[in-house]
Amino acid sequence: MRKEYLASGKTVELAVESGAKELGVSVDKVTYEVIAEAKRGFLGFGEAPAKVKVIYELLPIDIGCDFIKTLIEDMGLSADITLSESDDGNKIINIMGEDAGVLIGHHGETLDQLQYLVNLAANKKQGEDDDREYTRILVDIEGYRAKREETLRALARRTAARVLKYKRSVTLEPMCAYERRIIHSEIQSIAGVMTNSIGVENNRRIVIYLDNSKK
Repeated sequence: MRKEYLASGKTVELAVESGAKELGVSVDKVTYEVIAEAKRGFLGFGEAPAKVKVIYELLPIDIGCDFIKTLIEDMGLSADITLSESDDGNKIINIMGEDAGVLIGHHGETLDQLQYLVNLAANKKQGEDDDREYTRILVDIEGYRAKREETLRALARRTAARVLKYKRSVTLEPMCAYERRIIHSEIQSIAGVMTNSIGVENNRRIVIYLDNSKK
């Protein structure tokens, strides 16, 4: 996907700078086509500015940001976005603002759906010759994911303690794949208990049970 802007200036270089500014990016991120060179003229007559077509090829993260900005505007929300990067190199779009909470939903369900749509839009192929690698984009709201992860890890520890104390398995409420991974990960560090997933699609649950293999 690309953005284009027709710009003019006293020189080609100034025209390109002007076009890049209008597109909201730095000059080193654009390419351009010269439509007309600048003409000096004589005694003020016949003078004409340089005209160029400035082109910016949007990156997946740019498309993802545009998608969220449009959504925020269409919903009339008061919120802004910032960009960051996770330790494993994934791009993160952070949504901040007093209205941002409405995009979280119950246990992050709306947020997960939003993240899915952002990745769908950002990685849509622009043609048969589009060979870009898939870019995974994470979407977070007011640090919700970190808070939710700690809540889930605490839940896993409490549930494991119950299983060890009462010698009975416990089935948790349905969770998305992302949240189930957190539970599985936390339980792996606790001796004497194991996990398994049951159910299908949106109704998949984790069962925490005694690890009898150690007996």
